[in-house]
Amino acid sequence: MSTINEIRHRIQSVRDTRKITNAMYLIASTKVRKARADLERTRPYFTALKTEIDRMFAVTDEDTQSLYFGDGHEDEGTRGLFVITADKGLAGAYNQNVLKKAQELYNEHRDAKLYVVGEYGRQFFVHHGITVEPGFDYTAQDPTLHRAREICELMIELYKTRKLSRVDLVYTDFRGGVEVVSTAKLLPLDREKFIKKHEGENLSYEYEQPVAEILARAMHSFVAGFVYSALVDSYCSEQNARMVAMSGADKNAEEILSDLSLEFNRLRQAAITQEITEISSGAKSMRNNGAKS
Repeated sequence: MSTINEIRHRIQSVRDTRKITNAMYLIASTKVRKARADLERTRPYFTALKTEIDRMFAVTDEDTQSLYFGDGHEDEGTRGLFVITADKGLAGAYNQNVLKKAQELYNEHRDAKLYVVGEYGRQFFVHHGITVEPGFDYTAQDPTLHRAREICELMIELYKTRKLSRVDLVYTDFRGGVEVVSTAKLLPLDREKFIKKHEGENLSYEYEQPVAEILARAMHSFVAGFVYSALVDSYCSEQNARMVAMSGADKNAEEILSDLSLEFNRLRQAAITQEITEISSGAKSMRNNGAKS
């Protein structure tokens, strides 16, 4: 049975831990708001870019085929798996859900090359004896468009040189405040997703430079935006999962404190009762001794 002092120390320990979880909850909520605001400020640009790509397909009779849309043989070569995890834990099942999906894809394509963002994911694959491509040591914290462009440059270069025939992206999409593990084909892109029906529309646009050159630059920026969106969505999902985990930890701390307080009061009351009993017994013994003398 625990003593009063032991329970007192446990209560203080739980209270100290609760202060930490509360602080982590507040920090995570601030990071979520900031990251979502950054993404919303850049979204109009990439939306307009997608519209312009569609316009290029609609108004030109030239061959606008691009390496970004592949040649139909992307499943024949080496596949790249681009996985986004967190740098640390304490975020519920966020990392485990992403890694479970990534491992499923890897089991289907054992010759795939892994490119992992986030130290948690890198350590997971290394621990399981799965090779992670070296030099791809990007952090998952505070995603920026500059970092997304760097990753985009690397992926496109590997794709252009045929070292990778296809790149699949595994990340966590932050949809309406809910984390959903998603997979997307980063390269090559599906041409159909950029083509809309323009029946009855009078489209009249002229491009001074060859459409293929403009399309190549536009698609490069679009892929960078795709990567940036995935990084931010994953980061928001991580922080939201951490908020939920810290909120659950706070509720558990409340229950533990309630149980410990009840146990502490019970032991203290028992100690007080024992002291009163001992005093009463001592006083009675003294009265009896005085009567005999």
